[in-house]
Amino acid sequence: MYRAILSVGGFTLLSRIAGFVRDLIMAAVLGAGSLMDAFTVAFRLPNHFRSIFGEGAFSAAFVPAFTRIRTQDGDGAASLFQGRILSLLLVSQSVLLVVALLFTPAMVRLLAPGFAADSGQFQLAVQLTRITFPYLLLITLVTLWSGVLNSAGRYAAAAGAPILLNLALIAFVLMAAMFRTPAHAAAWGVFVAGILEAILLLVAVQRAGLLAMPGPLKISDDVRQFFKSFLPAVIGSAGVQIAMFADTILSTLLPAGSASALYYADRIYQLPLGIIAIAAGTVLLPVMSKHIASGSVAEAHEAQNRTLALTLFLAAPCWVATLVIPDLIIQAVFQRGAFDARAAETAAGILAAYGVGLIAMVSIRSVVSGFHARGDTKMPMLISLAAVAFNVALKLVLISSWGFDLGVMGLALATALGATLNLAVLAYVADARGWIDPDRQLVRSLGVIAAACAGLALILLLWRGPVMALSFAREIKLLLLVVAGGIVYGVVTLVGMRLAGIRLRRLS
Repeated sequence: MYRAILSVGGFTLLSRIAGFVRDLIMAAVLGAGSLMDAFTVAFRLPNHFRSIFGEGAFSAAFVPAFTRIRTQDGDGAASLFQGRILSLLLVSQSVLLVVALLFTPAMVRLLAPGFAADSGQFQLAVQLTRITFPYLLLITLVTLWSGVLNSAGRYAAAAGAPILLNLALIAFVLMAAMFRTPAHAAAWGVFVAGILEAILLLVAVQRAGLLAMPGPLKISDDVRQFFKSFLPAVIGSAGVQIAMFADTILSTLLPAGSASALYYADRIYQLPLGIIAIAAGTVLLPVMSKHIASGSVAEAHEAQNRTLALTLFLAAPCWVATLVIPDLIIQAVFQRGAFDARAAETAAGILAAYGVGLIAMVSIRSVVSGFHARGDTKMPMLISLAAVAFNVALKLVLISSWGFDLGVMGLALATALGATLNLAVLAYVADARGWIDPDRQLVRSLGVIAAACAGLALILLLWRGPVMALSFAREIKLLLLVVAGGIVYGVVTLVGMRLAGIRLRRLS
């Protein structure tokens, strides 16, 4: 299982590297002004719906069901189930696409009310959204076929597909002179990326011999059971997206550039989430589903513990860095061209606020897998909705003049604290039900990771001043601190693991 997690994480790392190149180019060409604000809203609309109906909710319901049917009833029954779900997806997403294209102005007005004061920016956001929204239909097919491949232990194609989005955006932004604006170029890049990703997954699932044609629109017992898990998962995912909708809406009411700064800080923040947490959750869910379907609960808990330890080991240095040197990270990665010092300062504050909840965010996927693998999507939904209500209420307090008036940074801090509450309640309920079983190795691993984090934070604080005084480029200064911190973190971890008697085992 470690090999599978690292494989998915490796492809995701390549995607994130391409994503950084993409963001560097977009920051230099579009900056953090009105063009980028309009594209951010246009790109978030299909992504919000994708997250609600697609990746999170769909995977939580589909992967355990498809794994169970394939394990217990064979490939024929699994193929029939897949075909019926494919038909339902095509019909529902086509209807959603038509509605979205007809009522795009209303959607943009809802999501970005701050744009209403500037008719030019509003119309630009509407145009861009109509270009990007078909991406949702295409990426929904990608999500289905990714779930099929992941259930069969084939992770490479699904993990590598997002690379195509980054490459397409890079190519189209570099050709910006051929379009009305650079924002239009980026929007068309999103549309083309959806086509390329769908083709890649179609070929991969066909080569694996797992491709099913659309089936009859019949609600069988398996499909009915799928919807019993899917609908609560949709509501839970919708809760998370409500909080993100709130971020988008409120950021357009703040000073110009706030939506862009939030986007760029989120890109850094999403790096460990994408490489580590999502990779771990992608692999852990089918593994736990398989063990629980066969009655091997102890093996399922062992896989969960080892995954959580690996997740925290990889994410902890990112957590420390976002809290200790967020300004240097943003400056080194984005500050050039149209992205000036003021934009970098704003984004750095947002990144530090996000960092408060990073450990919670990367841990949620491992804990919630214990619920989803047992077919329970209702309880995570209820917990998610409660955390989101807390999150949104806190946003209003933190950004308002009658509250703490933290501006756009308050949006990120509320997100971090909401994630922390979500994890705490999930862990409490899972423990009460006996759905998590932390063992000694996990506890010892957490102690070692904590010691390594302390060493990393100390070296960053002590060396920051001397390194910043050097007459090197910001990128070199960041690299020096990363290398020094990485050495300290690695040495403390290896010594601590030896002293604690921890031995990593490869899980199947």
